[in-house]
Amino acid sequence: MRTKKLGIAFAAVLSTAFAGWSASVQAWEPTKTVEFIVPAGIGGGAGQMAQLIQGVIQKHKLMPTSMVVISKKGGSGAEGFLYVKHAKGDPHKIIITLSNLFTTPMATGSPFSWQDYTPIAMMALDEFVFWVNAKTPYMTPNEYIKAVKAAGGKMKMGGTGSKQEDQIITAAVEQITGAKFTYVPYSGGGTVCTQLVGGHIDSSVNNPVECVGHWRAGSVRPLCVFDENKMPYPDKIAGDKSWEDVPTCKSQGLDIEYLMLRGIMTAPGVSQDAVDYYIGVLKKVRETPEWKEYMKKGAFNQSFMTGAEFKQWLAKTAERHHALMEKAGFLKK
Repeated sequence: MRTKKLGIAFAAVLSTAFAGWSASVQAWEPTKTVEFIVPAGIGGGAGQMAQLIQGVIQKHKLMPTSMVVISKKGGSGAEGFLYVKHAKGDPHKIIITLSNLFTTPMATGSPFSWQDYTPIAMMALDEFVFWVNAKTPYMTPNEYIKAVKAAGGKMKMGGTGSKQEDQIITAAVEQITGAKFTYVPYSGGGTVCTQLVGGHIDSSVNNPVECVGHWRAGSVRPLCVFDENKMPYPDKIAGDKSWEDVPTCKSQGLDIEYLMLRGIMTAPGVSQDAVDYYIGVLKKVRETPEWKEYMKKGAFNQSFMTGAEFKQWLAKTAERHHALMEKAGFLKK
């Protein structure tokens, strides 16, 4: 009888040990360098966020392997998206997504859509601010739009890419106000803001992080933000002005709301174990002081989504972009 009891007990121990071993075998983690693809220029908002995430992961040793940020901006980001799409089942390739996840295939016919990828997480939503050169007299959107109308289409709005988010917002401003701009595309948001400072364009709709340094230096002026609510950041940036002091465009008569996804996705066919691993890492990134400072500096909307909620948001946002681009005449025929 004693021998039988010992046998049962030993079998139970083995069963428990095996279950634990199985769980550890099933858990995924990277075994080689992770490629973090940016479907845009490194100097823009997406590139800056990708580099920040990579730096935080490395500094705090949040992954057992290295991560390298790679810009693949050709074809309005299609190069990067197609690269990841064709890496089916490879969890060592992730991509930071912005609105060109929706706009590029709609405008160019590039053979990809958000449904081709495995969503990981929405890290934040990026604001768009209406900027002018600080040397100009315009203090409100109405003052500036009045000048644009008087110029008869000669004033220049700079933006990242053609038929992308910046030009979509520009088209919406034109539709609401009747003003006409000459739209000038550039390769990235950092370049756009530099061109505004140099007086080569008259305005832009850059993300906060792309122009904050120039605002702090007194070279540009924010007129309004294209969000339903003000940016909740009271720290002073330029003199006595904070992000919280920037009015919403809607309150200034421009009833336009547009925010841009800053999300992370991976290749099609990647396992849920790998997705869960990256979600865990990214949650740790969000808790670091570096991330929190970056969110404040860039005045981000700090929405975070994963799983079914994120997929539903992506589907809804794709439909909205189709409607906006159809109205602007940007859909590929």
